[in-house]
Amino acid sequence: MTINLTPTQLLACLGVVLLVVVVWRASARRAKAAAHTARSGARLLSLTGRVLGMAGAIVGVQWLVITHPGNTTLLLVVLGLPALFAAHTLTRALTVTGADGPRRKGGR
Repeated sequence: MTINLTPTQLLACLGVVLLVVVVWRASARRAKAAAHTARSGARLLSLTGRVLGMAGAIVGVQWLVITHPGNTTLLLVVLGLPALFAAHTLTRALTVTGADGPRRKGGR
């Protein structure tokens, strides 16, 4: 069995093969981008859930201590400790640090 193709048919076959390869690569890129977007969205959702869970736990403990008064030291610790963590986090987030490189021997 012999296959006889004209140059036009051969060129058309090569064009079809090239088109299939280009479409396949483009779909792979789109799938990769979609997977990356889904992962980053899931990370954000996971972080949001953890933040809300910790906030709920802190508020719950604070509410218990405030509704059952009697120990002033415990009240100050329960209200002050989360405030210290929040202040530390905000201070680090809002502090602008310079990108100082290593200094030369001459101090320039």
